[in-house]
Amino acid sequence: MPEAHFLSLMAACAVDANSQMHRGIATYRLLTGVAPTDADIATDSNFDCHVLASILAAATLDGGPLPEKAGLSGHELVALLKQYFPSVEIKLAEQLLAFKSDENDEIAMVRDLLLKQRSTKGDIGRWLAAMIARRAIEPDHLWEDLGLRNRAELSRLLSRHFAPLALRNVNNMRWKRFFYRMLCEDEGLMMCTTPVCTQCNDFNLCFGEESGESRMAERRRDFLLQAARPAVDGDWPI
Repeated sequence: MPEAHFLSLMAACAVDANSQMHRGIATYRLLTGVAPTDADIATDSNFDCHVLASILAAATLDGGPLPEKAGLSGHELVALLKQYFPSVEIKLAEQLLAFKSDENDEIAMVRDLLLKQRSTKGDIGRWLAAMIARRAIEPDHLWEDLGLRNRAELSRLLSRHFAPLALRNVNNMRWKRFFYRMLCEDEGLMMCTTPVCTQCNDFNLCFGEESGESRMAERRRDFLLQAARPAVDGDWPI
């Protein structure tokens, strides 16, 4: 993959009126050299790179400081890029390099829950705990908030890097709900008033289907449709 300026691309995307629909795909391709749909995740190392690139790509879609949206400090983001995407030339503004995430209590609780359940060594588990906790406050299914292609990739991620926690989800509860249930149980609290999940009126909120088109696939489809549409007067240039 040719060298590229990671943050220079982000700045260019931010001023292009039409780039928001494909910014995430451009970020993923810059980091990995391929589109998200073409990612080869057969090996654990490739899978880890795919996960990290997906999270960073999803974070760029939301606008605002990339470290904040990804749940990392500026220095952590630089370290991650250097370790997992060394072909990308990094040029960060001083204010971005000095960025420190102002996390809330909810993010900190989920992050600490994950940190206590790490099953792999090195920095990646610590980074992923912070990134997952930050992305978990976004409104979609967690696998979508992380930019992954499906829920199975999220389950693999958690089973690989946070195995003790993942093994506790024996009933295949939605992961966000499961995190908060574990926090409540660990603190001796009651998450809901119904003692048996199958008798709960909100059963589908915890165990319902988590499928659909991924955010990256949706952006790619929209971009291709936009590119194929004939230009008319008044259109923004692509």
